[in-house]
Amino acid sequence: MDEAGRGPLAGPVVAAAVVLSSYHLIPDLNDSKLLTSSQREDLFHRIQAKALAIGVASVDSDAINEINIFQATRSAMSQAVCRISPPPDYLLIDGPISIDLDLPQRGVIKGDRLSFSVAAAGIIAKVTRDRIMMELHEQYPQYGFDKHKGYATHAHREAILRYGPSPVHRRFFKGVAESLLPLFSKTF
Repeated sequence: MDEAGRGPLAGPVVAAAVVLSSYHLIPDLNDSKLLTSSQREDLFHRIQAKALAIGVASVDSDAINEINIFQATRSAMSQAVCRISPPPDYLLIDGPISIDLDLPQRGVIKGDRLSFSVAAAGIIAKVTRDRIMMELHEQYPQYGFDKHKGYATHAHREAILRYGPSPVHRRFFKGVAESLLPLFSKTF
């Protein structure tokens, strides 16, 4: 299990859980951050074709604003696991994290570099999130989500200052919250 989108200023956090067979290895699996966009797309399709099960879930920016990114990540992960049938016997989770499910589990730091199934989950989560951000770009083209996928690039921060945050921005994240301060100071 892995997630994508904990750090961006906008958009959802997406989690994926992938069950792979030891008999059907998928060459070139790696940490999604070490792959190009086209490599991730290719692996996304190969993982879907060979995985025994895949569960994907996302938690949107409204929920992230309400419960915080850590709890939103845990929620997305739990939902992703619950979408796998039959349920897995054991969870390997990328990073020092656990989720509230009655399943044996282990958080593995840099798990996406140590486990093929965690790497596969990271790729599924990243490609799914990138596709969501491309859809959000159609709604909010002024922010350039098609280029940075919501991450805190200079161009993205400049767009937030120019246009204010959109409904899909994470209002309490540094880089967004500061743009709201002038609004709050005018109301008091």
